[in-house]
Amino acid sequence: MKNILIISGHPDLQHSLANAEILAEVEKSLPQAEIRKLDALYPNRRFDIAAEQDALLKADVIVLQFPFSWYSVPGLMKLWIDEVFVHGFAHGSTAKLGGKKLIVSFTTGAPAALYQKDGFFKHSVEDYLPQFETFAALCGLDYQQPVYTCGIGYTDRGNEEAVNAQKQQAREHAARLVAQIKAAAA
Repeated sequence: MKNILIISGHPDLQHSLANAEILAEVEKSLPQAEIRKLDALYPNRRFDIAAEQDALLKADVIVLQFPFSWYSVPGLMKLWIDEVFVHGFAHGSTAKLGGKKLIVSFTTGAPAALYQKDGFFKHSVEDYLPQFETFAALCGLDYQQPVYTCGIGYTDRGNEEAVNAQKQQAREHAARLVAQIKAAAA
């Protein structure tokens, strides 16, 4: 299988149910994949740019895994993108990432019903995705079908039934993500 790189942009993965469960399930299914947890690697938010770029260069398939935050990536992942995907490396005439596949995988706290034209947000989840397609195009990345799950919000950790339901949603998300990664790596 091709080299798979998964970047976790959750700002506090230790306190996550869904994103932590997704990553654990993906790691079980794809033990050869490299999973970089930005919050653990860089608690001070000072990235090792050379190490991050080297990981990207080695990858054939790049997965961005994160909780949808303010209709985009969380601040930690945004800062990582700003500092790692610089001109000359990620885009421009000397760009080095062209041809790699990009999968965007995320969870939303709000349920799918709110992400409808007639829902609370007045937009579908798909309405928020062009920024990722443009990002991929700028960097010469082959944008793949995104994987997302709505309605994985904050759960009272004392409510075992709700915790188990959220973990089940996360496992289902992980299964869809693994299938998408395998298809991209084929």
